[in-house]
Amino acid sequence: MALHAAVTLVRESEIPLTSQIQRFIKKEVTEGVLHPGTRLPSSRRLADDLGVSRSVVVEAYGQLIAEGYLEAVQGAGTQVVRHLDPAAPAPPVASLLDDGHAGRRDPAVRWDLRPGGGNVPGFPRREWLASYQRALNTADPSALDYPPLAGDPRLRLELARYLGRMCGVRSTPAQVMVTAGFAQALGLLTAVLPQLRITALAIENPGHPGQRRFVHESGLRPVPLPVDGEGLDVGALAASGARAVLVTPAHQFPTGATLSARRREALVRWAHEVDGLIIEDDYDRGLWYERGAGRPLALQRLAPDHVVYAGTASKSMAPGLCLGWLAAPAPLLDRLQRARARQDLGTDVLTQLAFAEFLHGGAYDRHLRRLGALCRSRHDALLEAVHRHLPGAAVTGRPPDCTRT
Repeated sequence: MALHAAVTLVRESEIPLTSQIQRFIKKEVTEGVLHPGTRLPSSRRLADDLGVSRSVVVEAYGQLIAEGYLEAVQGAGTQVVRHLDPAAPAPPVASLLDDGHAGRRDPAVRWDLRPGGGNVPGFPRREWLASYQRALNTADPSALDYPPLAGDPRLRLELARYLGRMCGVRSTPAQVMVTAGFAQALGLLTAVLPQLRITALAIENPGHPGQRRFVHESGLRPVPLPVDGEGLDVGALAASGARAVLVTPAHQFPTGATLSARRREALVRWAHEVDGLIIEDDYDRGLWYERGAGRPLALQRLAPDHVVYAGTASKSMAPGLCLGWLAAPAPLLDRLQRARARQDLGTDVLTQLAFAEFLHGGAYDRHLRRLGALCRSRHDALLEAVHRHLPGAAVTGRPPDCTRT
C-alpha cells in the first residue's frame, strides 16, 4: 500500500497535521512496517497526495530526521535509516530435505567439506546471462504466460535429448516434467503414491538425513533399508513388503557406493514382481571424475514403466536456480500434473527458457568440462591431504564425475 493511502489525517483534531504525519511514520518504522532503507515519497509528492501544504511534510520529515528515524540521502531522497535494529526475523523454514539444522550458525571454517551444497563459485555467469538474454529476446508474448504444468515444451525437448544422450534415459518430451528442484519432485510423488495403493516408501540407510522425516510428514511410512558396498540391499527390500523405493544407484549418498549390476537386475525384477515403483535420484549426474571408468547409465533404461528418473541442476549449477526434472511413465505423469495443479502454476518460465538455450547451445556441456577439472583438482588435493595427515585412513566410494559429456 502506498504511504499516503495508509495515512489518516484528522483535520479537526487539536493535534497539528505535522505531528499526525510524524507520529504515523514513527509508528510504522517502530513496528517494522517501514523497513530500514525504505525510500519515502518526496515531500512534494506526499503533500500533493495528502492534500496538505508541502511545508507540513517538510517539517514532519525534518523532525523524524532529527530524532534518528529518517535520513536524507543525496540522490536517493528521504529514507528510513539503515542502522535501526530490525525486529527479530522469523527463523528460516527448514528445507524439506535438510538435516534439521537449517538456520544454525556454524563457526567460520577455512575449508567447508560438508556435502549438499552446489558449485556456486563456479557458476557460469557470463554464459548463463547470454542464454537468458537470448531466451528473453526470442520469446514471443505467449511464451511468457503461465507455462504448462509439466514445463515449457522447449525445455522438455532439450531435457529428453540430454537425458537420453548423457544418461541413457528412455523417455519422450511428453514424459518429462520440470520441477522446482528434487524436493518438489519428491513431494509430488509422495502425494501420488497413495493413489496407487502404496502407503510405504523404502529409503536407503544410511541416506539423506532429512528424507525419513520428509517421507513420514508426507503421510507415508518410511522403511529404512541397509546399504553396503554394492548399494541397496534388494533382498531386504523384497522382505520389507514395500512397493516403492527411493534409491541413489549411480552414487549412493553418503557411502559413495554404486549399485552393482546384479543388484540392478534384482531391483528391476522386484519392481516387475510386485508392480512396484523405483524413484531413481540421480542427484549429481554430470559430476563424475573417476579416471578410467564411466558413470553407470540410468537404472530407468532397464524398466521405463517402473522407474521415475529424477535429476537436478542444484549440484552442477546452483541450488538457487530451484530447477529439477522428472522422467516418468505417462500414466504417472498425468497424476503428477493433477497433484501439482493444487500447489502452483508451474516453474519460472524464464529460467526454463534460459536453461533450454543453455542445453541447446552446448554451454552446459562446456560448463561441466570446466567444472570437472575444478572438481578433480579438489578431489586430488583432498586425497593427498588424507594420505599425508591421516595415515591408515581409507577413502571409500566412487567420486562423481564432470568429464563425461
